Amino acid sequence: MNSFQFLVAVTASLGGLLFGYECGVMNVVLVMDAFRIFFKFHNWNGDALDENGKKIKNDTQEKWYRDLKEADNKAMLEGVITSSFVLGALCGALMATYLGEKFGRQRTIMIGACIFTCGAIIQGLSARTWIMIAIGRLITGLSIGCNGVLCPTYISEVAPAKIRGTLSSCYQLMTTFGIIVAAIINSIVWYYTNIKPEGLGKPRSNIWEEVPNFEWRFALLFQVVPGLGLAILMSFLPKSPRWLCSKDRDEEAAEVLAKLNATSTSDSVVQEELKAIQEDVAATRAAGSSSVGELFSPVIRRRTFITFLMQLFQQWTGINVIMYYQSQIYGEIGFTKFMSTVVLPIINNFVNFISTFPGMWGIERLGRKTLLIIGSLMMMIFHISTWAFSTQTYRGKMWQYFAVASIFLMVFSFAWTWGPVPWVYQAEVFPLRVRVKGSAVGTVSNFLNNWIIAFVGPALMKAWSTKTFLLFAAACLLAWIYSQFYVIESKGLNLEEMDAKMAGKA
Repeated sequence: MNSFQFLVAVTASLGGLLFGYECGVMNVVLVMDAFRIFFKFHNWNGDALDENGKKIKNDTQEKWYRDLKEADNKAMLEGVITSSFVLGALCGALMATYLGEKFGRQRTIMIGACIFTCGAIIQGLSARTWIMIAIGRLITGLSIGCNGVLCPTYISEVAPAKIRGTLSSCYQLMTTFGIIVAAIINSIVWYYTNIKPEGLGKPRSNIWEEVPNFEWRFALLFQVVPGLGLAILMSFLPKSPRWLCSKDRDEEAAEVLAKLNATSTSDSVVQEELKAIQEDVAATRAAGSSSVGELFSPVIRRRTFITFLMQLFQQWTGINVIMYYQSQIYGEIGFTKFMSTVVLPIINNFVNFISTFPGMWGIERLGRKTLLIIGSLMMMIFHISTWAFSTQTYRGKMWQYFAVASIFLMVFSFAWTWGPVPWVYQAEVFPLRVRVKGSAVGTVSNFLNNWIIAFVGPALMKAWSTKTFLLFAAACLLAWIYSQFYVIESKGLNLEEMDAKMAGKA
C-alpha cells in the first residue's frame, strides 16, 4: 500500500467521523441542564443537589448541581429527538443507491457532507420546539445514511484486495474516534457549565424559564467543522475506477489506477486491474440493467439476507443504547453526576476507539466469520454479567465498578468484531451491477434497527432498568447462531473472486 492509497482511504473514512461525533454528542447533550430545560424534558424551581447528586438538606451544605424535575413526556421526547437522526439515515441510505450510481461515489460523499453541515446548523440554532431540532437531526441523518453506504464502497473499490478489509475498517475506526472526540469536547463544556451554576438555591417564579444555552448550541454547531472538512478533502480525491469504467470512461479509470499504484498507465499491474474491472462491467451489461428485485435472485439473495441480518444483529447487540444513553445508565447503576457524565463516558469511548485496532488486524488474519462468532459470544457473557453485578450495587461501590467494567468489556467485544465486520462485508460481497443497491440493503437494515433501538431505548431503560441487558444478551445468542451456521467467509478474495464464490462458481 502506498501513501496515496492510505490518504484516499483515511479521507473517505472521515464520513465515519461525522457519524461518530453525531452519536457521541447526544449522550452528553441529553444530560445538559440547559438542553433539558429548553426542550422541556425537565423544569427547575431553583433547588440544588450536593456533590453526590443528593438533595440539599440545609443551607450549610455546598450546592453543586441543579435539581431538575422530570416531565411526564421526557422519555418520549428524548426518543423522538434521538431517533429522528436514525430515521434520516435510513432515508439517506435509500438515496445513496440512486445518487451513487448516477453521480459517482466521490461526488455523492461530498454532497452528503454538505447536507450534514446544513443539518448541524439547524440543530445548533434550533428554536424552542422539539420539531426543529428533530428536523435538523433528520437532515444530518440523511448525510450519514448516504455516506454509510458509499464511504465503505468507495474505499473497497480503490483498495488492493490483500488489505481491502483493513482499509475498509478505517470507516469504523473513524466512527469510534468521532465518538471519543465528542465525549471529550462536550464533557469539558458540561463541566464548566453544569457544575455550580448561578442561581442554585434561589427560588424561580417560572420553572420553565431558560438558562444560558451556550453549552448545547456549541456542541451541536461544532459538527460544522468535520462536515465542511470532509467536503473539502473529498474534492481532492479521485473517482472510483470501477464507477468510471461503468460509465465508459476507461482512460480516466486507468489514470486513477496508475495514481493509486504510483506507476504509469502502461504498467502491467494497472492494465491487469483495468482488464478485470472491464470484464466485470461487460458481464454486468450483458445481463442488463440492475433492479432491486435482482438482490433476491437465486444467485444473489443469500448475500442479501446475510448482509441484512448482519446489520440487524449489529444493532440488537445493544451497542447504541450504551453509546446514546451511557451517562444515564451509569447514573442508574449509582455513580455521581460527574462520574456518569465526564469520567466514565470518556473511558468507555476510549475503550471503543482502541479496541477497533485489533479488529483491523483480525479481519484479515482471522476472517470476517470468525470475528462475528467470537464477538457474539463475548458480548452475551458481558451483558449477563452487567445485569448480575447491577443487582448487587446496594452492597457497595465495588459492585458498581464490576458492573461498569462489564459494560466496558462488552464495548471492547463489539468494537473489534461486530463493529467493523458488517461494513466491510457488505461492501465486498455484491457484484458491481448491484453493489450500491446491495450495500444500501445492509445500511438500511442498520439504520432501521438503530432507529427502533434509539426510539424505545429510553422507555426500555425506564421500565426494565438494567434488565434490558438480558434482552441484548438473548439477541447476541441469536447472532452467534446466525454467524456460526449462515455466514459465508469472504477473507482474502478480490471483488471478482467474491462474485464467483457467492454465485457458487468456486
